[in-house]
Amino acid sequence: MLSQKTIDIVKSTAPVLEVKGKEITTHFYKTMFEAHPELLNIFNHANQKKGRQQTALANTVTAAAKYIDQLEVLLPVVRQIAHKHRSLAIKAEHYPIVGEFLLKAIKEVLGEAATDEILQAWGEAYGAIADIFIQVENEMYQEAEQQENGWKDFKSFRIVKKVKESEFITSFYLEPTDGLGVPGFLPGQYVSVRLKVEGETYLLNRQYSLSDKPNGDTYRISVKRESEGNPAGKVSNYLHDLYEVGSEVELSAPAGDFVLNIEEKKPVYLISGGVGVTPMMSMLKTISAEQPNQKVTFIHSAKNGAVHAFGEEVKETISTCSNGTSYISYTSPTTKDQQAKAFDHQGYIDLAFLQKVVKETDATFYVCGPVQFMKAIIANLEKLDIEEGNIHYEFFGPSLNLKETVMS
Repeated sequence: MLSQKTIDIVKSTAPVLEVKGKEITTHFYKTMFEAHPELLNIFNHANQKKGRQQTALANTVTAAAKYIDQLEVLLPVVRQIAHKHRSLAIKAEHYPIVGEFLLKAIKEVLGEAATDEILQAWGEAYGAIADIFIQVENEMYQEAEQQENGWKDFKSFRIVKKVKESEFITSFYLEPTDGLGVPGFLPGQYVSVRLKVEGETYLLNRQYSLSDKPNGDTYRISVKRESEGNPAGKVSNYLHDLYEVGSEVELSAPAGDFVLNIEEKKPVYLISGGVGVTPMMSMLKTISAEQPNQKVTFIHSAKNGAVHAFGEEVKETISTCSNGTSYISYTSPTTKDQQAKAFDHQGYIDLAFLQKVVKETDATFYVCGPVQFMKAIIANLEKLDIEEGNIHYEFFGPSLNLKETVMS
C-alpha cells in the first residue's frame, strides 16, 4: 500500500503531467526502443509514427496521477488496456523496463523540477500500478490458454478463404495449422495478427475485429486496405496484395471488452461507420443465431456502394431476425447507387435521421467507427436522452481515454 506522502506527491504532479505528458512519453519510447529494440516486435510502428501510442500512454499516466489513491476507478480502463497487452504478448518482465525508462523520461523532460523525492514517489506508484496490470493480465493469459483449444501467446494459422467485400475491405478466413478447432469468443472481440513483412527488421502486429459469429473451426477477420495514411498501412497492404489461400500468419487468442451482451433483453442498436462494421457483423450474426427474436436495428454509414462491405450479408442476416431492421446511409452516393436505390439515407447519420430510426430510449447502443463519427453519434444519442450507461463504443487504435478522446 502506498504511503500518504507518496500519494500526495504523485497527485501534486498531475497538472504538470497534463501539460508535459506527451513530451515525456515521446522521449520515453525513443530511449526505450534505442536500448531495447527487441520491443519493436511488439509495438505498433504506425501508431508510434502518428503519435497515437504516445498520447495514449500520456493519458494513462495523467489518469494514474489523478486517481492514485483510488485506483479502482481506473479498473475498467486497466482491463481494456490489459486485453490489448495480452493480445500482444506483453509480459510481466516488460514492466520493469517500462518503469526504468519512464522515470528517466520524467527526469529528462522535467529537469530540476523532478526531484529525487518526486522520482522515488513515482517509482513506488508505478510499481503499484504495474502490479495491478500484471495480475489482471496473468488472469487473462490463463483464461486464454485453459479454454478448449486455447493458447497463450501466438499460434500459426493458415488462410483458407479470401473474399473481397468491397473496394477496400477483404475478408480472410483462418484455421489453425495444427488441425485443432478454435476457441469461442465474444462478439465484438479482436485478434492480433503478427507477420514478417519483407524489408522490415521487426515483426509487425495489428489488431483486427472478428467479423463473424463463433463456429469452432475458423476465424474471419475483415481488413481495410489503409493506403492513404502517412505512413500507409504496411500490414493491411501486405495482406491484401501478397497473402493468398495457403499463406500463414500468427494470431493471438481473441481479446477485448467491447462485446455484445447476448443476454440483453432491451432492444439493440448496432451503429457503425466504415470499417467499424466488422465487430457489428459478429454481433448481428450472433443475435441472428442465438436470439433471433431480439429486436435489433443495424445502422451503417459508408461513402458509397463501392466501399460498402457486407451489404448483402446484412440483408440476409436481418431477414432471419423476426424483429430486425437495417438502414444504410451513404455520404456520397454514386449515380449507380441512386439508380439502384441502394441506400436509405443520403448524408451523415445526423440527429434528424436518428430521431426517425431510434424508436425507444431504453435500449442498448453499440457504436464503432472513426473518432469523429463516434463523436457525432454519441453526442446525438445523448440529445435523444439515451443514458450514458446504455452507449458502448470501440475505438480502433491505442487505448486512449476514450470518453475524453471521443467527446473532445
